[in-house]
Amino acid sequence: MKIISIANQKGGCGKTTTAINLASTLSFNGQKTLLIDLDPQAHATLGLNVEDQNSLYNCISKLTPHKLKIKDIIKPVGKSFDIVPSNVLVGTLEQELADEIGRELKLVEIIDEIKGLYDYILIDCPPSLGFLTVNSIRASDELIIPVETSRFSMQGVDHLMDITNLIRERLGHPVKPKVLITMFDSRLRHSFTMLNKMKEKFSGMLFDTIVHVNVKLKEAAVMGEAVIRYDKYCRGSKDYLSLAREILTADRQPIVPEVKVTSMPTVAAVLEALQEPKEVQASAPASYQPSERMQELIQKETQELLKATTFSLAAPEAKSVYVTGSFNDWSLDENCRMAGQDGLWTLKVSLKPGTYKYQFIVDGKWQEDPANANMERNSFGDINSLIEVKA
Repeated sequence: MKIISIANQKGGCGKTTTAINLASTLSFNGQKTLLIDLDPQAHATLGLNVEDQNSLYNCISKLTPHKLKIKDIIKPVGKSFDIVPSNVLVGTLEQELADEIGRELKLVEIIDEIKGLYDYILIDCPPSLGFLTVNSIRASDELIIPVETSRFSMQGVDHLMDITNLIRERLGHPVKPKVLITMFDSRLRHSFTMLNKMKEKFSGMLFDTIVHVNVKLKEAAVMGEAVIRYDKYCRGSKDYLSLAREILTADRQPIVPEVKVTSMPTVAAVLEALQEPKEVQASAPASYQPSERMQELIQKETQELLKATTFSLAAPEAKSVYVTGSFNDWSLDENCRMAGQDGLWTLKVSLKPGTYKYQFIVDGKWQEDPANANMERNSFGDINSLIEVKA
């Protein structure tokens, strides 16, 4: 069993969104997962449409008239996914246990009751550095710090690192901190500037996965669902599936194959199926010919097949070059990293016929294609290059 705290005292950095959706995607990969909502604001509880008057307050407090075990308050959310709800009373534990000996071990004692029942326990911490957050980090094996691309979030990481070091030195409990970049807007140059600074400052601590800005994440929260259940093909689902797989790979746990859209076979699939090895084709009737209707469908499908399109940029001094645009929803990942040779950077992308906007990102700086005269000004005051892929 692995316990992971998700914390950052700065609000609005995607902490609860990460807690909900990481727990959901871990369970999607077959891991029995428990999400503990330790935030008195109960955003994770509300974000999953869970209603309960009980919380960890009933398990930890000595003043409550309704004492419970943690097993009594666990609520099912989905297959292999449970939650321990929260409420405003959890916030009173800060004062109630302020002078009690061993107060930093209260959550450890509670979690010991359910050891072995889950593969992963995630804890959504409050946006503060008080007793509850210290309890969570002390009970955890790993700490995930969600950070948006802003200076204030970076300062929050420093404060959490101080607490992590204090827990290691005074309580003898090492916790592995990891930084997750969230709410990344690949349309803004500022995002890439901050990304480069974070890579320098938190070298060796960053997840490879970057969670991009995606409206589906907000819509899913409004509907009281994890994004993978709300829209499993959106960018938010893909980002959190990637994060879950990165964690599972590090822990060497089995991973569910990537979800793919299933539909009726396309004509291209039929063609591929017809192109069998020679020994198989030899057994088929030599006189077989597709029907006229099939030939029409094949011709139509062929016209809509993806076209290999090569992007190129001469940049001898560049260390890294990406190409991104409307063809990939302006995302930034390894799929849009260009390969450089003798100062010429190239990338081949399969595109459907149509017109696309694009820009190059050279060492974190956006620029249009200097070799392409076809361009337009965008809403950010920059220049987008335009490319037309013909059928």
